[in-house]
Amino acid sequence: MELRQLRYFVAVAEELNFTRAAARLQMAQPPLSRQIQKLEAEIGIQLFRRDRGKVSLTDAGHVLLEEASGVLAQAAHAIDSARRAHDGKTGLIRIGIAWGLGDKVSRVLGRHSRQFPNVEIECKDVASTPQNEALRLRTIDVGFMRPPIDSEHLVSERLFDEKFLVVLSISNPLAKRKTLRLKQLANEPLLLIERNVSSGTFDKTLELYRKADVHPKIIQTRSLPYEEAGAILVASGKGIYIAIGTNPCHPRFADGVTVVPLAEPDAKFDVHMAWRRDESSISVLGFLDTVREVFKPGNSNGSVRKRMKRG
Repeated sequence: MELRQLRYFVAVAEELNFTRAAARLQMAQPPLSRQIQKLEAEIGIQLFRRDRGKVSLTDAGHVLLEEASGVLAQAAHAIDSARRAHDGKTGLIRIGIAWGLGDKVSRVLGRHSRQFPNVEIECKDVASTPQNEALRLRTIDVGFMRPPIDSEHLVSERLFDEKFLVVLSISNPLAKRKTLRLKQLANEPLLLIERNVSSGTFDKTLELYRKADVHPKIIQTRSLPYEEAGAILVASGKGIYIAIGTNPCHPRFADGVTVVPLAEPDAKFDVHMAWRRDESSISVLGFLDTVREVFKPGNSNGSVRKRMKRG
């Protein structure tokens, strides 16, 4: 049995007239009659009563009409879903977001959700360096991260710069300054996140200290100021963080911790979006275009979807 035969049957069953059903299907009546006879012969059941030009459904025909209508509706839905997936209007996109980038990334998610309400977006907090592996292993599809980026397997585009900030206890005399230089922080223990969490910011922080000829006492930690443990360390005067990102303090410690801009030359760092070189999902590629619309990065090479069509 073919879907075409079911469509013929439903048309006749709803019109109860072969002539009207043929006109509805935009075909001649004799082929339609033959198709209905063929269907009845294939399933071995009479579906219509034909009496002096009048057509009515048998009990079996009534049952088949109800079931066939559902089958045709499901088939149409399946085809529509496939087309929407092809156009990037459905699907699942898994996003990795590094610390402190949530506020800015949320602008992308809001716009994309309005444009593509049937695309599901799953967000995960993933530190920058582990995002490289997460992308390679396909546990995330797009990463919002800070370099370094595995350029052998991944493609990235720079989105914007972030400035470095000093996170310190509000009781620290330096907390009242409008900006701070590293020379002023020479006696402050530096709470430094382990390098495997975000190797780029780790290296950049030490580079800034070297350029300023400052040699801090380093306290290695796995906690960030965005987390309660890191905020507790700062609030209790155990040290300071050199941080990046929007609002790099845990909100519960807003009364005990403050942030002051770091006024060192080159005290800024790039933020990128990254994805796999072999990415072919229209949903993911469409999401990348939304990111470009929001941030309009100067080094963007244009729409991915347009490049695919040209290629």
